[in-house]
Amino acid sequence: MKRSGSSVPTFDSMLLPTIQALKILGGSGTTEEIYDKVLQLLNLSEEVLDIKHGSTSQSEVEYRLGWSRTYLKKYGLLDNSTRGIWSLVSTAINIDSLDAKEIVKAVREADKNKTIQADHLDETVGIETLEELAWHQQLHKILLSLEPSAFERLAQRLLRESGFIQVQVTGKSGDGGIDGVGIARISGFLSFHVLFQCKRYQGSVTASQIRDFRGAMQGRTDKGLFITTGTFTRDAIKEATRDGAPPIDLIDGEQLVQRLKELRLGVNITMIESVEVDTNWFTKI
Repeated sequence: MKRSGSSVPTFDSMLLPTIQALKILGGSGTTEEIYDKVLQLLNLSEEVLDIKHGSTSQSEVEYRLGWSRTYLKKYGLLDNSTRGIWSLVSTAINIDSLDAKEIVKAVREADKNKTIQADHLDETVGIETLEELAWHQQLHKILLSLEPSAFERLAQRLLRESGFIQVQVTGKSGDGGIDGVGIARISGFLSFHVLFQCKRYQGSVTASQIRDFRGAMQGRTDKGLFITTGTFTRDAIKEATRDGAPPIDLIDGEQLVQRLKELRLGVNITMIESVEVDTNWFTKI
């Protein structure tokens, strides 16, 4: 007997839960992560989740949630990358100030009028100063200006865009410097847990800091990742790959900005290889 889809949440009723899910996920997430979090928030039954969209293998909830993301993107609240990562345009979005009916109305009016609204960019803040710096210097300066929590969310986004799954920021005082955890997948077959630490400063990470990080890792994982806007001392590099000890991969400031460029995160690249830093992107982390 064919089941009715009347019990499935409408796409507009999932608009605000989608925003809430992304906030819980740290501002960005894969389609699967958003789906799982929305299901938790709405506490949907297995019977509802089993309802298919027509004759496809996709569930009706997945189908409608896709429309929810589309409407939120058109309304200017979400963005998505070419790697399937969805993100809030700003983590400061106040859910209580949003009206699902207003979002639907505004998007449908825009589609009806077929009007493309130009983005309003503030070009007045220190643009002359930024243009005097090389792109990587601009980007490094912005990274150093981020709040610690914003830098942790940036690391979370970076790992997700690099193929990690279930990336969580867990940094708390007394946790031995562990800022987060994720699962690295290799060729879709192998996976392993990785603990990471983020250090946003201009100095050099020392061997003792690497040892402290490894000490916090013991009994929790066999792999670590240390991300910094600074550099690593020669002894720190040796310590990270010391024989007989769990290995720790290192990403210094230069590698970090290059990776952000490769992933087009906060960096716009033209066809003539002129690299431009998107300063607005980092204020929305």
